Amino acid sequence: MLDTDFFRRWMAATAAAVDREADRLTELDAAIGDADHGSNMRRGFAAVNDVLGKEAPRTPGTVLTLAGRHLISTVGGASGPLYGTLLRRTGKALGDATEVTPDQLADALGAGVAAVTQLGGAQAGDKTMLDALLPAVEVLGTSFEAARDAALAGALGTVPLRARKGRASYLGERSIGHQDPGAASSALLVGALAEAAGPTEGGGE
Repeated sequence: MLDTDFFRRWMAATAAAVDREADRLTELDAAIGDADHGSNMRRGFAAVNDVLGKEAPRTPGTVLTLAGRHLISTVGGASGPLYGTLLRRTGKALGDATEVTPDQLADALGAGVAAVTQLGGAQAGDKTMLDALLPAVEVLGTSFEAARDAALAGALGTVPLRARKGRASYLGERSIGHQDPGAASSALLVGALAEAAGPTEGGGE
């Protein structure tokens, strides 16, 4: 079972990963975007870490809804609303339970991804964060490691794609050959799940 402490660890691990990889995310964004994705995500998840330490939410759902709300208020551009919606909708789907199973988390994250799909109007293959999130959700109930690997593969798989949504879509063919920064940061978010679980809590067996 996954309790509130697990979800706090997930957000902390995500913040650490984003901080560590912020320069790379910005470099990816410089090629096809505004060159601010790394700094924006670093600021957003640092704020999430701060507020979770101060407010001490008592349920998994509250951790994620609080995190999502602060991402919306602190992350610039499209990333704030998209990531905020992802986590808030996931948290809402978890409800008031004090513990959830990996399968329940997979279902809730699926609801969060569906909300992102609706908000951004993108789909698989459009060279967005969904190219990492959709394959991860499909296998999340199997194990967090499988989800991490699927998200990473999905992010790397955006390199040969032409962007069809977001600022990168304005580049047309020139967007081909570059990894989508949103997919890269989404892979960090999913990878942090495996890190939060530790070596003996891999998923939904």
